[in-house]
Amino acid sequence: MVRTFSTHKIRPQQELTGKTWEFTPCQGAFAGRTFQVATPSCWESYPDFSGYRGEGVYRTSFQAGGTIRLEFKGVSHTATVFLDEREIASHYNAYTSFSVIVKDLDAGEHTLEIKADNRFSKMSALHIPNDYMSYGGVSRPVVLEQISDIYIQWIHVTPVFDNSVWKAKIELKLENISTNNESVDARVRIAEKEILWESAEIEARNSLVLEGELEFSGIIPWTMEQPELYYASAYVEKGGVVKDDFIDRFGFREIRIEGKNILLNGRPIRVKGFCRHEDHPQFGCALPYSAMAADLDIIKHLGGNSVRTTHYPNDEIFLDLCDEQGILVWEENHARGLSLENMQNPNFEPQAEQVIQEMISLHYNHPSIYIWGILNECASDSEYGKECYEKQFTLIRQLDSERPCSFASCKFKTDICFGLPDVVSYNIYPHWYHNEPVEEYLAGLYQWIQKETPGAGKPFLITEIGAGGIYGYRNGYHSKWTEEYQAETLEKQMKAVLEYSNCNGIYIWQFCDNRVSEEWFNNRPRTMNNKGIVDEYRRRKLSYDIVKKIFESYDNYMD
Repeated sequence: MVRTFSTHKIRPQQELTGKTWEFTPCQGAFAGRTFQVATPSCWESYPDFSGYRGEGVYRTSFQAGGTIRLEFKGVSHTATVFLDEREIASHYNAYTSFSVIVKDLDAGEHTLEIKADNRFSKMSALHIPNDYMSYGGVSRPVVLEQISDIYIQWIHVTPVFDNSVWKAKIELKLENISTNNESVDARVRIAEKEILWESAEIEARNSLVLEGELEFSGIIPWTMEQPELYYASAYVEKGGVVKDDFIDRFGFREIRIEGKNILLNGRPIRVKGFCRHEDHPQFGCALPYSAMAADLDIIKHLGGNSVRTTHYPNDEIFLDLCDEQGILVWEENHARGLSLENMQNPNFEPQAEQVIQEMISLHYNHPSIYIWGILNECASDSEYGKECYEKQFTLIRQLDSERPCSFASCKFKTDICFGLPDVVSYNIYPHWYHNEPVEEYLAGLYQWIQKETPGAGKPFLITEIGAGGIYGYRNGYHSKWTEEYQAETLEKQMKAVLEYSNCNGIYIWQFCDNRVSEEWFNNRPRTMNNKGIVDEYRRRKLSYDIVKKIFESYDNYMD
């Protein structure tokens, strides 16, 4: 399964995953042996490979010829791709898609190999030992497409509500991979309206972005309560023949910042969210559709209306489900808890910016994404760190000028970057890492932001709060790590934050317990982050009913 809907009717497309591939580890006790494995998957879910850190080769065959496009939705975390033993592509980062075009392929059977590498090294600035697991494998779908010399790379639709009328600003990117200049017609159809570009000239081996606008009546806006979705169907034609098509989905909704409020279609939202890792003991980070859907069912049952994709871009299928179910998404680039030294790695900035470019280009049309986040708990208290934050916010605004952006800070009264984002966001853990009462801690932090930082007057979110609780661990004195302590602490935390009138909402850390890197064993019982409302198997802890009761007592909006 690639998406929850079809993205092409003209362009031939075939998922190569969703079946058995060969897997051959390159190091360790089983080096050189070949196993049959289901894909997409993480090798940590295979018998004998639960702790394997190294390289592994995935192998399959397919029938094709002519010009093909191969898209890899996610390989954990460094990929080298071979076609018929010839290297054709490489990519760094587990959580974003990449593609390669192969021309003049002989018709017949071909062998595709993907060498995945989940090892840590200085070359890897983002995947480091951390408070979550860097898995290995072909963890998201692989897609084979047959394309012509002129094809559609993407369509971006920006909805605008102007003088009580919904409009759609449209950008359509065409690629010409031939050696000749080409003239084509292109069109985009949305809700019975169509825009046409005639005789668009595309230079050889170049791209062209076409821009236009459509105006609509009778539109049903996308909201949390009624997440209405529309299709944008794009076509490129030459000589009256359709050469390619591309279908994407979006919603008519508008996100704006007005004073201290975050507005969805003009209404101030109250975020009732969960931080969520793509993590499951059976699947690693390669959760199937049914597991993603089950997670969202639990989140909605808990009264939640938002997910923060900690700490990396999420699978498109999960975002599709959020679009369909009216779940707001804070999506962020890949970086968590990087020190100043980590950020000074010469690979850090280019790798982080690459994630931003790939994330926004691919996920632009998802109406559920209301904000972009970057650099969770990184060195935002340093001048060098501030330069990195500034570069990345500038890049985000170049790629998407409509959505607000933010970052989650843990630098208590030392952060120097609040002049950069549109929303000020903090991760706080009163009654877990310190004992200051929540109300006092929150008020002191907010007043410092207003009086001593350029973040004054901006919307304010609590993007992490919570306490550890090990499933099944209970005692009469309610010590830390018990389910009782977690439930009691979350009740205090949530009530204080949601009652604080200057706060736009809360993200609980976290939805479910998740596996962490082995290097983090000394701070994490069970080598897990145990702050989930449910455990790794999605079994409810005592805090579940507390969270549900509190979230359900608050509306989605603050007006």
